[in-house]
This record gives sequence, C-alpha cells and structure tokens, in this order.
Amino acid sequence: MRVTRMMWYAGTVLATMAMLAASVTAAAQQQARTLHARTGRGAADSSTAERQRAASLKKFRGIAAQLNTTPEALENAFERARAANPKLSRGNFIAANVLANNLGAKHPNITTPAILSGLESGKSIGQTLQSLGLSASEAKQARRTADRQAKDGETRVKNADKRAKAEKSKRLANEKMPDSR
Repeated sequence: MRVTRMMWYAGTVLATMAMLAASVTAAAQQQARTLHARTGRGAADSSTAERQRAASLKKFRGIAAQLNTTPEALENAFERARAANPKLSRGNFIAANVLANNLGAKHPNITTPAILSGLESGKSIGQTLQSLGLSASEAKQARRTADRQAKDGETRVKNADKRAKAEKSKRLANEKMPDSR
C-alpha cells in the first residue's frame, strides 16, 4: 500500500509539473504577443512596463527559491490564476503554493489547483484546507507556517539585495580612490 501511495504521489507531482510547464510556455507566448502588440505605444510606455515587470518579478524571488521554481514561472502562474479569479491576491496565491508544497506529501489531495479552486468558490484558505481533510487547528497552523516561510523568503531577498548594494558601493569607492603607493 505504501508503494502504491508513493507511486500515486509521484505521478501527481509529475503531472502537476507537466501542466505547470505547459501553462508557463503558453503564458510566455501570450505575454510575448501582448508585448509585441504594445510596442507601437512608444519608448516611455515600454520602459514603464519593463520597470513594473521587474518589480513584479522581484516580489516572487524569495518564495520561488523555496518552491524550487523561477520567479518568472510563479508570476506567469499567478497571472493565469488571476485571470480565472480576479479577486485572487498575491499573498493568497503564494500561500496556496507554499501550503501545497508543505502538505502535499502527507495529504495528496492538497494541491495548488485545489486550494485555488476553493478560493475561487469564495472560501477562505482555512475553509478550503478543512474541506480538503485538515482539522481547523491543522489548517491554522499550516497557514501560519506558510506565512512565516513567505516572510522569511522576502527577508532573505531584501538582505541579499542590501549586501549586494553595499558591496557595489564599496567596490565603486575603491575604484575612485587613487592608488597611494
């Protein structure tokens, strides 16, 4: 029975990854078409769009590393999920992914699409997790853990950015100083 469960879980993970890869490709193609259609507006709009895209990607950097994916893949998946549910927030999307990642091994029916479907139907994340088989206390604890992981990911990215900025400033200061030998 254990081998069967492991095989089912592995099949579910592989199927999910295949669907994610296919949808990322389709989203990238759609985004390329959209970007191509917008190029007639001028350079100012293009640079604004690029800055907004970079800022949006930056928001997914911390959690993407924890989920073993790329910020681009997460952003594309978020845009697709947002198209299906315009009320979906970035925080709920990230929580759904982290919860599915954390709970998927013990509870194979808890997947990102299942959580997003529950959110789309008007349920909260806690209600959705309870409908997928968790108790109220387990759902609350899982949500707290997911929130903590997302916050830790953001903190790591901010700290890494600060270190990189400090190193760059130090390097530039050393280059400007004349050699006193």
